Amino acid sequence: MSYLTKEKVSSIFTEFGGTPKNTGSVEGQIALLTERITNISSHLQKNKKDFSTHLGLMKLVGQRKSLLTYLSKRDLQGYRALIEKLGLRK
Repeated sequence: MSYLTKEKVSSIFTEFGGTPKNTGSVEGQIALLTERITNISSHLQKNKKDFSTHLGLMKLVGQRKSLLTYLSKRDLQGYRALIEKLGLRK
């Protein structure tokens, strides 16, 4: 399982949050969670019986869902642009 490096995290926040120091932006947090979810999903495809990782994946998905709900209520146009950019189904 590949972990996110500092350079990868800063590039995610630069692309979605504006600056690498803007780690509190909702868009950047959603993008970071999406990256972590895709890494864990690929790990679980190889290791089907890793149930503790599956539990962590479900927690991350729930956290991302709550952030997406918050963003959709606060900024609908930004929400639509973000899910289009990340390729999420909604």
